[in-house]
Amino acid sequence: MKENWKSLLISEGISLGVGGLSALATMGTMERYGILRQPPLSPPGWVFPVVWTGLFALMGVSAWRIWHKTSGKRRTKALILYGIQLAVNFAWPILFFRLGAYGPAFFWLLLLLALVALMIARFREIDKIAALLQIPYLLWLVFAGYLNAGIWLLNR
Repeated sequence: MKENWKSLLISEGISLGVGGLSALATMGTMERYGILRQPPLSPPGWVFPVVWTGLFALMGVSAWRIWHKTSGKRRTKALILYGIQLAVNFAWPILFFRLGAYGPAFFWLLLLLALVALMIARFREIDKIAALLQIPYLLWLVFAGYLNAGIWLLNR
């Protein structure tokens, strides 16, 4: 049981750590975001860190469940895909917020969406709850895609 708690803390540390590093890399960019022309339903800047913290926490629990549910190639492939999407996720806010590259960020986000959908499918083969824990992330990415596209089109 103690080993399960340690591995959960490690999984959460990895997930939240990626989010934290991404936040550090984009620190001070919300002012620029606030002055952009926004599509309808755009949330205020403070919503992003709140939502992302929750999503990264869910990602950590989900990956932890996969780690403990099985072993072998299926688990390895699922967790490699998880790691790849974390890396792609890390880069998106840098493209969007730090660099203001709204077009490339949109296409990068489409890649992330595809990776997350594939990851959910792989996770579902191993643990349905782990897959379900990723659904809010997928939905938020769809919403982020709408916002990204809207900002790109409105601020050309």
